[in-house]
Amino acid sequence: MDRKTRNRYETRARVLKALAHPSRLMMVDELARQERCVCELTEMVGADMSTVSKHLSILRNAGLVDMEKRGAQVYYSLRVTCVTGFFHCLEEVMRTAAEEQLELVAIR
Repeated sequence: MDRKTRNRYETRARVLKALAHPSRLMMVDELARQERCVCELTEMVGADMSTVSKHLSILRNAGLVDMEKRGAQVYYSLRVTCVTGFFHCLEEVMRTAAEEQLELVAIR
């Protein structure tokens, strides 16, 4: 594999790793609906502000969210809405796997 190809796959892995946490998935889902301040996300996640800020930093470094400081508040928005399409794909994978499991245990 050449360097350019490897870099592309490493970047994909970095984005997937950034999404690989339930709290971050929830925040991305919420930011797909509307921008939110850190205080709102903190309440929604149910964690302390430093933990939520760290999660948001990971999402920001992966290129998934943008931030804007307004006075004392920091607001986040989803940078790329196409990630919601990926979430729909994940739901389809989950649905297919569940159906296959049900078929395995179905009484004939």
